[in-house]
Amino acid sequence: MHPSAAHAISWSGVQRSSAASICLCPPAERVACSGGATGGQPRVHSLWGPPQQRRDVNGGANRFPTRRQVPPPKGCVCDALPKETGMKSLSVRGKEEGCQGGGGGGRRRLLLLSRGSGASWTTSGPSSSRTAESWANHCCRTLLTVRAASTATDVAEAATEYEAVIGLETHVQLAAKTKAFCSCPSEFGAEPNSNVCPVCMGLPGTLPVLNEKVLELAVRTSLALGCNIARTSKFDRKQYFYPDLPKGYQISQFDEPLATGGHVDIDLPVESGGGHCRVGITRAHVEEDAGKIVYAGADRLSGSEYTQVDLNRAGIPVLEIVSEPDMRTGLQAAEYASEVQRIVRYIGVSNGNMQEGSMRCDVNVSVRPKGRAKLGTKVEIKNMNSFSAIQKAIDFEIVRQVELLKEGKGDDICQETRLWDEGNQQTIAMRSKEGLADYRYFPEPDLREVVLAEEYIDRVRQTVPELPHEKRRRYEAAGLSMKDVLVLANDVDVAEYFEAVLACGTDVKSAANWIMGDVTAFLKANKMTVRDMKMLPSSLAELISLIEDKTISGKIGKEILPELLTTGTAPRKIVEAKGLLQISDPAALEAIIDEVLAANPKQLQDYRQGKTKLQGFFTGQVMKKSGGKANPVLMNEILVRKLNSG
Repeated sequence: MHPSAAHAISWSGVQRSSAASICLCPPAERVACSGGATGGQPRVHSLWGPPQQRRDVNGGANRFPTRRQVPPPKGCVCDALPKETGMKSLSVRGKEEGCQGGGGGGRRRLLLLSRGSGASWTTSGPSSSRTAESWANHCCRTLLTVRAASTATDVAEAATEYEAVIGLETHVQLAAKTKAFCSCPSEFGAEPNSNVCPVCMGLPGTLPVLNEKVLELAVRTSLALGCNIARTSKFDRKQYFYPDLPKGYQISQFDEPLATGGHVDIDLPVESGGGHCRVGITRAHVEEDAGKIVYAGADRLSGSEYTQVDLNRAGIPVLEIVSEPDMRTGLQAAEYASEVQRIVRYIGVSNGNMQEGSMRCDVNVSVRPKGRAKLGTKVEIKNMNSFSAIQKAIDFEIVRQVELLKEGKGDDICQETRLWDEGNQQTIAMRSKEGLADYRYFPEPDLREVVLAEEYIDRVRQTVPELPHEKRRRYEAAGLSMKDVLVLANDVDVAEYFEAVLACGTDVKSAANWIMGDVTAFLKANKMTVRDMKMLPSSLAELISLIEDKTISGKIGKEILPELLTTGTAPRKIVEAKGLLQISDPAALEAIIDEVLAANPKQLQDYRQGKTKLQGFFTGQVMKKSGGKANPVLMNEILVRKLNSG
């Protein structure tokens, strides 16, 4: 919700207009109710501005006076209810202890909102007797869930008249053992400021030296992205002042980057409609990372007690990949980022872990009326640490900008950097966006130009393995469904395991069915990954072979799978040790079937009188009697013959 957007809120018939948010804090954290003609009113906090400027908004000075200037308490979880959420109603009424209201009789409306076809939110009759305490425990979570679910509708509505233009800047930390321009270790998780030296701390008199391994990893990544590698490139100084940048500038590449052009091919999820999409790459360039700012007592500057700087990350090698503005939805952008992560993992240049900061994405979003070539004002979004956050942030920003344009407030969309607030599911303004001139780029005088021979590029090209999109096309050609293809090819560990099973001679569809089915189900239930399980690819191939040659039944195979996954024991050893070999001797099967028929004379009589569905009953009894070891095909032939022979 933009700060200027006002919403009419009615509490017990009293209308007021504000840009505030309903406070959803637990009662104990709420300012005491001061009463009034209608009794207890929930406190309403304005979210805009720093904490010291936040205020209570109680409307109508005579009836609902503001008692004092009170910011939301620490830990306050409030949420705006802007028109773009798309919610039609959310009504809950709760009783709060300690309310000294008058006409309200001590009952406070904690959250009681509904909306018709218009944009105004009004209170309505009670729909729940939930206590305030129990509501407070889950109200925020519920509200955010409703809000997220409704965003898709809002984006779809916005897309009828407007088009979003989206581009991503992806920063990938390269997996070199040392930093980009010094010999400090680049490991993650070390003690703060332990992997530093005069070079990465920016001390006077130090000189950078380019890490050759960094160059190799950057070239490999650029080739995997289909980029054109520049035979000559150079480094530049990008100047800005921030506590985590000790030199006062960042070594980067400006007008002569390492690589240009290229593209990323993505396959959209089947559950979202599927389809293929190609996103262009503008450029890829090498730079050093900045340090890390740690805010004590908070996750951002506002509210923190003090600020610390960890320079372990300063100087870590990064490849920045800049996409073309080819994406039109949050889903496309999230899938593009996912594909970049898959590529860098496939080729072994980075682990791509967003939670560690090994891969970070900045999003640029603008909207324009459909059919117009001129781009709208671009807004940058930061602070997204997951692919779902990327999609949600973009969807929210699209709706926000479209709403402002529809309301004739297009000038309020300014070129700025905004942060994604995961807690409140919205973007918030951070700072105005710098232009290129503000960075005062000039060539790095302490580093020579990078000159690459054709032979060097070809040698690096040989190290690029089969890429995710190439593997997906191969699996498709093998007859697998797109749903199976995406699961098997998109995770490099799963793909390697699947390929190893196929190398043992296993049929493609059989291997896919087992991995997609029982193996994946077991891993999910036990919160394991492919790397955690102990079953070798050859063991899965052997298990499938034992089932196909009728040594064991499929039922037995499923029963011993957990032991295979957790112990790594060979399937045949387990089968032999437990006496689970399938019974394929006709005489032995006839004896079991005769016992079952003799034990169930009434069912046998009913079957022979026309209730043929009882065949399933007898099949189950025979399998139970045999301990699941009966050869199902042979058993069924003998059973049908005996059932019909009376």
